[in-house]
Amino acid sequence: MKRLAAAVAVLAVTTLAAACGSSPSAPAAENRQVRLGYFPNITHATALYGIEKDLYAKSLGVPVTTSTFNAGPAAIEAVFSGAVDATYIGPNPAINAWEKSKGKAINIVAGAASGGVFLVVKPEINSVEDLKGKKIATPQLGNTQDVALRHWLLEKGIKTDTKGGGEVSIVPQENSQTLQTFATGDIDGAWVPEPFASRLVLESKGKILQDERELWPGKQFVITHLIVRQEWAKANPDLLKKLVEAHVQSTQEINADPDAAAKVVNASVQKLTGKPLKPEVLASAFKNITFTNDPIASSLTGSADHAVKVGLLKPVDLNGIYDLKILNEVLAARGQQSIKDK
Repeated sequence: MKRLAAAVAVLAVTTLAAACGSSPSAPAAENRQVRLGYFPNITHATALYGIEKDLYAKSLGVPVTTSTFNAGPAAIEAVFSGAVDATYIGPNPAINAWEKSKGKAINIVAGAASGGVFLVVKPEINSVEDLKGKKIATPQLGNTQDVALRHWLLEKGIKTDTKGGGEVSIVPQENSQTLQTFATGDIDGAWVPEPFASRLVLESKGKILQDERELWPGKQFVITHLIVRQEWAKANPDLLKKLVEAHVQSTQEINADPDAAAKVVNASVQKLTGKPLKPEVLASAFKNITFTNDPIASSLTGSADHAVKVGLLKPVDLNGIYDLKILNEVLAARGQQSIKDK
């Protein structure tokens, strides 16, 4: 009887300890997953490469569910609804998410890419003045390229509005549609990221009127960074670190052998779109982008200012939008230099 009583007592303590060690709101380990968003663009090569090489799955050790988007606003909607936990995205949608949630929804945890955006136009267009009366496409109203185009035109003294009016008609449409409408002559140009810029040039005889790199100090500006839902990050700090580790590994491998990485990225593009990029398009797109863990914070502030000036954003305090602690821990473990958030 004494032995039975002792056994019961041990069982009770064990059960209590197990109960205290778990929380009703915390998902069981076997049920955890990471839902990752990204775009089928070369500017999102970090994600394309990492997914194709299983870097995220290997690092995280839990199922990784992926979702693709055409432009930032749609990705942010998925973040707000809780449909994705982390996503690769451009600066302006991240700024909008920060502003709308009053700093409660997202954090930027790493940079991913710089550059790779161009204004491509018909051959007969030779200047900004030639754009008057023309139709120029962007991926989506309020997305990073849309804001960049509107601000550039504003700086040149050309008026636009959000309804497609003004001296230059800005037409938001999916990048895949832009390839078609440019070829048919329904639009006269587009401010788009890679590989779509190179495709417009090489496949439809467009020409580059403006390289966005020329508009930024040091020719560096964030085109893609990695953001996470704050709620998810706080509940899963271990997965956040593993996600950032996979991100850094992907960036390192891309920069170590760009030619080999480009082929891996192209295989991913083929799976997502149904066909690979032509070799000349792939080479052109890759050489126009710098893949970096640095989110180039100064350019984020610049993008916010641009959005305010074109009437797509109210003045916003971005203090706290970056959380680079985990990134710098991962970089330090690899003997790499830390990155500042200002």
